[in-house]
Amino acid sequence: MHDIATHDDSKGQYFWVWGALLVLTAIEVVLAYRQVFEPVRMLEILMLLSIIKSALIIAYFMHMKFEKAIMRWMITISVVACFIIMYFFFFPDAGRISTMGVK
Repeated sequence: MHDIATHDDSKGQYFWVWGALLVLTAIEVVLAYRQVFEPVRMLEILMLLSIIKSALIIAYFMHMKFEKAIMRWMITISVVACFIIMYFFFFPDAGRISTMGVK
């Protein structure tokens, strides 16, 4: 477990994180409605923003920032392993789907 004394329980920090999440969500909504980029680039940008948001949520609201390094590494390795497995399962279909509209 973690040491209670290392927690920074100030509400200001949580409000800053909440504000950052709100701004990132607003950026995602504007990008999605305006269709600023081509679809593939848009998906990459929206996925990157979602990863940043999930990292903020995990670090601050799930208190992983205050855990020991080994616990953070275990979570990181598990998530990366899941992404790798998903890549191998979904990548073959991605090529098929992207060529469906091309004649």
